[in-house]
Amino acid sequence: MTTIASGTDTLTRDALAVLQPGFTGTSAPPWLLRRLGEGLASVGLFGRNIATPAQVAALTAQLRAERDDVLVAIDEEGGDVTRLEVRTGSSFPGNHALGAVDDTALTEAVAHELGRRLAACGVNLNWAPSADINSNVDNPVIGVRSFGADTSLVARHTAAYVSGLQSAGVAACTKHFPGHGDTAVDSHHAMPRIDAELAVLESRELVPFRAAIEAGTRAVMSAHILVPALDPVHPATLSRRILTGLLREELGYDGLIVTDGMEMQAISATYGIERGSVLAIAAGADAICVGGGLSDEPTVLRLRDALVAAVRSGDLPEERLADAAARVRALAAWTASTQTTTPSASVNGGGTSERGSSSAVGSDARTDVGLVAARRALKVTRGAHFAPVTEAPYVAALTPVANIAVGDETPWGVAAELRRLLPGTETGSFTGERAGAEALAAAGSRRVVAVVRDAHRHTWMAEALDILLAARPDTVVVEMGVPQSPPRGALHIATHGAARVCGLAAAEAIAGA
Repeated sequence: MTTIASGTDTLTRDALAVLQPGFTGTSAPPWLLRRLGEGLASVGLFGRNIATPAQVAALTAQLRAERDDVLVAIDEEGGDVTRLEVRTGSSFPGNHALGAVDDTALTEAVAHELGRRLAACGVNLNWAPSADINSNVDNPVIGVRSFGADTSLVARHTAAYVSGLQSAGVAACTKHFPGHGDTAVDSHHAMPRIDAELAVLESRELVPFRAAIEAGTRAVMSAHILVPALDPVHPATLSRRILTGLLREELGYDGLIVTDGMEMQAISATYGIERGSVLAIAAGADAICVGGGLSDEPTVLRLRDALVAAVRSGDLPEERLADAAARVRALAAWTASTQTTTPSASVNGGGTSERGSSSAVGSDARTDVGLVAARRALKVTRGAHFAPVTEAPYVAALTPVANIAVGDETPWGVAAELRRLLPGTETGSFTGERAGAEALAAAGSRRVVAVVRDAHRHTWMAEALDILLAARPDTVVVEMGVPQSPPRGALHIATHGAARVCGLAAAEAIAGA
């Protein structure tokens, strides 16, 4: 059992227990191990902490040597948002691709296999799935992270994902409550606002969360968004009306409530992370996620001390902090009880678990459930100028700025996968108003494969496509974001996501494999 360091009082232990901090490096720093011994109960892993499968397993074992029931959390949605495979791209398509297939058995199988790999690496809490309905096509932060724009579709796939993930012994954290889909602002940069009426929220945004709760989701993550119909003053993360009144009392949810990253500008630039953390716990949150950008011991101590001071000043009821800490420990106990394997498995390995080779994906155990799902998610349309791609083409990646949740370090596109099928394939990345002309000049006489991501949200990208298609009608267009415009090009492929496995499926289609 975990031994708490002597001399650490109950209040301080509880304040540490509600924090979910990150850290730098691929092994645990001494300060983190020391704080685990003093009561810290959770740690968040990010791409900067991931190098190899063996290293991740060793890292989580190092943490558990200090505290055997530690919650090790990660933001591993699959698809565009991956931490385990941050340097290669994910082996699993994301939510939008799974929603495009609309086979809940397949979604459950994908989530189970992803959970199995997380558990094998020693990770037991996943900040996923996104239950947001992508009702605003211009949403800059959700997009392909959503199962889609249809309420019932999102609800049934959210429930399937929760069931699949948790059947592998990894706690699901359904996000971003009460729904981040109808926003045009990224909460990493500012405070989004949803002005939908209460009746719309109840019949749209809240439906997938009800489904997740019914499926037994062990955690729910709050959104840093202002929803005046629910609370005209406080964003959801800091709103007692939303976290306690709506989520706890009306929806009957009794699990862990985790905040989105408190260093995000929607909170840090308006309330500050110390005050924001106190207000979040007072509102009903149980765990404070911090560490995506702030990842050092001083941050942990600042938040610990702010919570302790708030209790002593009467701004935060001591029983509320104690209740929050108890919920964190309860989830830690559940995850500890589900661990049946020693961390060791491959992060990138293929194949499927027993569940992954179910009737949802076929009986061949050598088939990778992620690739099966990515292939099924493709929508391929032949245009009037269609001709097979038989020689190595030029891949022009029209590259937008990646949102922070996705990150710009994860590779995307089809070039790497296409090069294996058509050796000699060349590629270039283009951005801005001259992208079309520059891509044409770089391609020369080669067949062009134009790869885009949410072309409907970027005027320059749509204009670049116009230039390419006018000059080269045989251009192949691969849309790896949310497809909105009518299919264009000699061959149009909608992948519904930019995961590595989606790129592989598209490359197969281009090369006729």
